Amino acid sequence: MVWKWLGALLLFPVQMVYLVVKAAVCILLPARLRDLSGESVLITGGGRGIGRHLAREFAKRGARKIILWGRTEKCLKETTEEIRRMGTECHYFICDVGNREEVYRQAKAVREKVGDITILVNNAAVVHGKSLMDSDDDALLKSQHINTLGQFWTTKAFLPRMLELQNGHIVCLNSVLALSAIPGAIDYCTSKASSFAFMESLTLGLLDCPGVNATTVLPFHTSTEMFQGMRIRFPNLFPPLKPETVARRTVKAVQLNQAFLLLPWTMHVLVILKSILPRSALEEIHKFSGSYTCMNTFKGRT
Repeated sequence: MVWKWLGALLLFPVQMVYLVVKAAVCILLPARLRDLSGESVLITGGGRGIGRHLAREFAKRGARKIILWGRTEKCLKETTEEIRRMGTECHYFICDVGNREEVYRQAKAVREKVGDITILVNNAAVVHGKSLMDSDDDALLKSQHINTLGQFWTTKAFLPRMLELQNGHIVCLNSVLALSAIPGAIDYCTSKASSFAFMESLTLGLLDCPGVNATTVLPFHTSTEMFQGMRIRFPNLFPPLKPETVARRTVKAVQLNQAFLLLPWTMHVLVILKSILPRSALEEIHKFSGSYTCMNTFKGRT
């Protein structure tokens, strides 16, 4: 038994070196992308913003069926018609992912009308955009129900069948604010941090489940209606991401079976700095970058 443990201990660093080298080689060599032609994709919050661009991108890359969930029928209908004009089968269902019973009911309706879902994209989110003391209790609860608990309900609704088919992918559109919070968006930052922990745990739990994988995307500030009015101090140095860029990189990450994606790549530097710098230095970085005051002009969706 001792020799067995000793052998495993000696082999471990060799395995780590091999995996690092393998990852480096994969970065340099063109990777084989997953074929989406047989996939049925469900996108929550699919009527507008990043969700609409995700629907377009999945359609461009050959997804067989696209299903949109959201709360605003007008937006869902417009996006559905656009995707159908692109030649892809598309359906929409009105669903508030923060409502557990509604999620389970609509998931059953999707299976009966459209069939099995093989790619679930948890994109729906809301932001209240106020400090804790200025926040309405119901608005705080709404953020947690939609941004965090909604992913529990949608994943529980569709993951069991994916495991049976040994074919599935759970995608989470998260935010870099899950790793580095800012004032003025305490509801959003908290819910996204919880969502990130959920996806980390889920991703590890799926390691022994053949054919079923997970991808978490953590983008920087994206220029959508949801964060309308948010101001970055140095927009030329840290320009907001375009929603179509986030959508394109997200779909590619699914095709590459990439577990975690930070956008842009410079956000990796932020994670490293947060790990090694003292709190006082991090506070100065936040002040210099303007993240302490960026939500002061926040308006959100009108």
